[in-house]
Amino acid sequence: MNHQYHPLGFTGSRLAQGYWRLAEWGMSDQELVRFIEQSIEAGITTVDHADIYGDYQCETLFGKALALKPELRDKLQIITKCGILLPSANRPEISSQRYDQSTGHIIQSVDQSLKNLQVESLEMLLLHRPSPLMDPDHIAEAFEHLYTVGKVKHFGVSNFSAQQFDLLQSRLDMPLLVNQVELSPIELKHFKDGTLEHAQQHAVTPMAWSPFAGGDLFKLDGIDPTLHHAIANVAEAHQASFDQIALAWLLRHPSGIVPVLGSGKIERAQAAQQALSISLSDDEWFAIWVASQGHPVP
Repeated sequence: MNHQYHPLGFTGSRLAQGYWRLAEWGMSDQELVRFIEQSIEAGITTVDHADIYGDYQCETLFGKALALKPELRDKLQIITKCGILLPSANRPEISSQRYDQSTGHIIQSVDQSLKNLQVESLEMLLLHRPSPLMDPDHIAEAFEHLYTVGKVKHFGVSNFSAQQFDLLQSRLDMPLLVNQVELSPIELKHFKDGTLEHAQQHAVTPMAWSPFAGGDLFKLDGIDPTLHHAIANVAEAHQASFDQIALAWLLRHPSGIVPVLGSGKIERAQAAQQALSISLSDDEWFAIWVASQGHPVP
């Protein structure tokens, strides 16, 4: 069987906890340990990182907390990303913001992430963004090495088009299992450009970064009043919160979207988990779709 069509999805939680703002949360190591514990208790076991998050500091902060309670490691699926170079006082050798998807950089980046996170392997590595200079053979060489030596168990991409995904997959023996893209009731691009159909065709899990549109979903000046009203109406009908309905709307899609949460408040994570029990009708789903588009379906 062609690996591309193998029905092997990434086995993680239905919601993921993102740590891209961890450096802003102001948590002590012990407070972060408790946050991780409570997230696991709420059923959110997949954690999403990237080497550049928090000016290259978030992985290290997470790793320090994990080292205080190593038994939590076995309960987590750790994802991180690489491929973006960001000029930083923490990386003085980087002179310009660009992409690097060379074999050597990918391997070196994973080694650094493992050291930062204080773990021996990753459940998944994602290429953070497609590069105009992407050489799939160089990436495949890195992925094959990391898999063979046991440092990364699964691979995926982020912000890739269907064609970019297929190009990289054509050079790999193992299946790419994730494409992480921006999805929300405001951001409909990937509902329309074939990304989610491609994910279903190839048994790929779409992960949704910024499922609340960077918080714009909650601001009346950041969202069309018609869309705000539509979501609020559905929330009232389900006796649910606004953010729970926004998540339920994504979860309703047949591609199996995994929203990535970004809040450091455990109450938000606990409330988000309750969205899994909210089932939107087609009428409710399309009311939000139509309100976001600003016109009826054709």
